[in-house]
Amino acid sequence: MHVISLQIHLKWLRDDAERRALLAEQESEPLVSVDMPLRANLSLLDNIALIPQYRHNLDYETASAQAWDLLLLTGQESAALKRDPQLNPVERFVAKLLRAAIERPPIILIDRPALLLPDTHYPPFLSDLLERLSDHLNDCWILDYRWNEPLYPPRFLSPAPR
Repeated sequence: MHVISLQIHLKWLRDDAERRALLAEQESEPLVSVDMPLRANLSLLDNIALIPQYRHNLDYETASAQAWDLLLLTGQESAALKRDPQLNPVERFVAKLLRAAIERPPIILIDRPALLLPDTHYPPFLSDLLERLSDHLNDCWILDYRWNEPLYPPRFLSPAPR
């Protein structure tokens, strides 16, 4: 049995050099970032299902069922068959987050959410989305610049462990 206990941590960054250093230290952790693109020739659902197919040799039906179950939790199932160029920023973010989360890693890093969600008031969106996925996530580190701190509700203000 896999016990899940979602912990959300903010890692405040002074500058991009600090961000790059932190990412280098955590290079084995799944990353949700503009630097980690989706496969443009695959649908949103297939981008998520690709991870267990590749890493665990799951058949397509099993992997896509796992991906679909996660997608349903987010309320973004209408985007399941869209390919990357057709996705809006929220749908693309959800795809990247679910791609990182499908294997239930110990830590997921969300790198500069404002870049991923340019037209969304992202702290409340993240709070809602992570709450919906709380039974499927462990630790989630949000990497953001210190000047964005006032945007976040108190729930997010526990610092990330070193």
